[in-house]
Amino acid sequence: MSTAAIRQVHTALTWGLAAVWLINGLVCKVLLLVPRHQQIVGRILDDEYAAPLTRAIGVAEVGMALWVLSGIKLRWCVALQMILVTSMNVLEYGLALDLLLWHQLNALFAGLFVLLLWYYGFVLTPARQQLAQ
Repeated sequence: MSTAAIRQVHTALTWGLAAVWLINGLVCKVLLLVPRHQQIVGRILDDEYAAPLTRAIGVAEVGMALWVLSGIKLRWCVALQMILVTSMNVLEYGLALDLLLWHQLNALFAGLFVLLLWYYGFVLTPARQQLAQ
């Protein structure tokens, strides 16, 4: 892949990954515009605290978007995302499968997202950093 292509793909993935966290955090959880997210949190943690916990998770996801955009300690950021996405999906699969948008297929999409994160953080980012030197 050419230097320009590596930079373009890296930039596109940076903005795309940040958008995923921002939309899921702000729109779906902080603003509670997708009730399914609060239902999942309530099922896993407790219905009584579902709204504030969903909002807190959303704020953390907005923070993740900002971390992605900052580029600071990007491999740590990506590793944490991979852990969070995997653990979150295992919990949801086991405890709230009926509330998931794509039910069993959520596991496939989560796995593909984790692979994309791995490529971005551990293949593409080092290649981009080598080009900068």
